[in-house]
Amino acid sequence: MTDAAASAPPPAHSFRPPSAEALWKQISTPHPTVGKARHLGEALVHAGLLATPALSEGLQAQQAERSQGQHRPIGQILVDRGALTQEQLRNVIATWLGEYTVHPGDITPEPSALALIPRAVAERESVLPLIAREDALVLLMADPWDRVLVDEMRFLTQRRLIPLQAAPGTLMPAIHKAYRTTSAAPGNASAGARATSQELLTNLSSAAPDADAEQADVISESDNTLVRLINSVIDEAINHRASDIHIETEPAPRNVRVRLRIDGDLVPYLELPARYRFAMVARIKIMASMDISEHRKPQDGKIDFARFGGPPVELRVVTVPTSRGLEDVVLRLLAGAKPLPLENIGLSQPNLLALRSVVQKSYGLVLVCGPTGCGKTTTLHSVVRDINTAGRKIWTAEDPIEITQEGLRQVQVNPRIGWTFAAAMRTFLRADPDVIMIGEMRDEETARIAIEASLTGHLVLSTLHTNSAPESIARLLEIGLDPFNFSDSLLAILAQRLVRRLCPACREPRVADHDTLLGLASQYLDSGTNNTTDAREAQIARWRQQYGGPQGELRLWRHVGCKQCDNHGYHGRLGIHELMLSDEAIRQHIRRRAPASDIRHSALAAGMRTLRQDGIEKVLQGLTDMAEVVAATNL
Repeated sequence: MTDAAASAPPPAHSFRPPSAEALWKQISTPHPTVGKARHLGEALVHAGLLATPALSEGLQAQQAERSQGQHRPIGQILVDRGALTQEQLRNVIATWLGEYTVHPGDITPEPSALALIPRAVAERESVLPLIAREDALVLLMADPWDRVLVDEMRFLTQRRLIPLQAAPGTLMPAIHKAYRTTSAAPGNASAGARATSQELLTNLSSAAPDADAEQADVISESDNTLVRLINSVIDEAINHRASDIHIETEPAPRNVRVRLRIDGDLVPYLELPARYRFAMVARIKIMASMDISEHRKPQDGKIDFARFGGPPVELRVVTVPTSRGLEDVVLRLLAGAKPLPLENIGLSQPNLLALRSVVQKSYGLVLVCGPTGCGKTTTLHSVVRDINTAGRKIWTAEDPIEITQEGLRQVQVNPRIGWTFAAAMRTFLRADPDVIMIGEMRDEETARIAIEASLTGHLVLSTLHTNSAPESIARLLEIGLDPFNFSDSLLAILAQRLVRRLCPACREPRVADHDTLLGLASQYLDSGTNNTTDAREAQIARWRQQYGGPQGELRLWRHVGCKQCDNHGYHGRLGIHELMLSDEAIRQHIRRRAPASDIRHSALAAGMRTLRQDGIEKVLQGLTDMAEVVAATNL
């Protein structure tokens, strides 16, 4: 089917070929003159099914009927007069129009065609691959004029598509039957035969030697090996637990560099020949429905990787124009994860008990703060999971929705249409909530509505981009919140960071000497005002009692590297936390607009453990090392 047919109305004529071979013959070798006929009668004569005198007689009969007020098509008149059969008429009409409505029940799809499209994709998009010939694929569709879907299937299969329309009500049963009865069902063949990115990179390098840097831009974004390479890189990034994929382009002859962010660190992963620098970016833009002709401005988009035969992962895509007309691409992987149990996010036992007690209250404000990527959303969802019962109505407003839970009413905000966090909050308050979770307090309006909601009988959970719990109070007061309302509403603020977890398979212990422990105790006590020699010795004694071995020895662990952790020495991440509970002293500080340092001293006096202190405790437990804690925290 030509692109010109994309705007044509659906054909009214059905076609029932006896086999896939007959269908292929009909659509691939149309009659050389039938398709050029101006009228149906002329097409019948060109097809050799009707003589010119018989056509003239039929036209005269049609004219006579019209004079009597009857209006029958010429084809039906000829069939009734016995000049040709109904089946011959259908075939000629289909060939003449170049459009077909196919009954899939009459045709057995070829296994080679079915292997090109995974079953999950076929069922989701209502498409059935029928015939694969050389570079062409005959594809049966509910709507063959859906250009977006046709383009996606073309890139997925890397074939020239011939889309045909299925007769109404026949497509889904045919899809289920085809994939159930054919041993070449996708997922089996495609998954087993999928090459790794390194293998595909070898194919790319050997396909066209990069001898001339000026030829670096001749590769097409639809190149089959390049398409498979990008899919493989995304697949492998998911398997490596990467959070981001960075694609960095350079002027020729320097290679395109691909790096993965794994457990918070960027790791070099792949380098491609320079000639792929434009094609690779263009391919990702196509997958993300971006404008491939725009190179001067940054663009944002998203990829539903399941539409390209991968697992159900959404990727947020941003392109950034760099020098000399090049662009970098960053893809953030959002895997639609499930929430962790609250006890599994790394909270110390005192913090866990205190936080659980706070979020059981029926109203008030609980904040989680920290920089981007420190796990605030994961913590919020773990808290919500802990209180998500049949007796609570919980609304969430998020951007984007990264974690889903049964029982929540989750809303994706869209500032471009005015559907902001503040607008969502106002709507939620009219929808009888018990708990409201706001993805982020970005402005004064959202914060003010959140505080009002917390004072009117709702538990409100949200996040802030601040460094510590005391600083969060100063920040919210600076943006214009009423200190009296804020002090009455605040229940707790949890600051957190993520540090890399030592690989349990290869970490190595060493017994810490007394000087090392004194230095560790000094860092631990620097947060307060009592960093004296006696206090340091007392702190070491408490550690020996709590974490010491049989002889009271304390061990520190270092990373090594093994096969299980890809020789990094770390595997996964864990949180370190700082939980500040609101009490009368904190409320008085808020009302007086006291500086963050005063709030911090009061919180420490009430038993708050700082981020650095919580990190040191986890170092002594063998969960991470001191280098990670120092890099992630301030005193």
